[in-house]
Amino acid sequence: MALSRSEIVKRSEEKHGIKLKGFKLPLTTIAKIEQLSKQLDIPQNQLIIQAVELFEQAHT
Repeated sequence: MALSRSEIVKRSEEKHGIKLKGFKLPLTTIAKIEQLSKQLDIPQNQLIIQAVELFEQAHT
């Protein structure tokens, strides 16, 4: 049986240990994420991952 596109994506994400997470953020925060991402030449998700890791280090 052929898998649907959503099934293929779901299996791929599970295989790679990732999950879609959406947030409603203030437009100013979104603009900061976009700006920093461009400045640092890294993807926005990588910026957020690094920010969370730094936050965790500062608070443990």
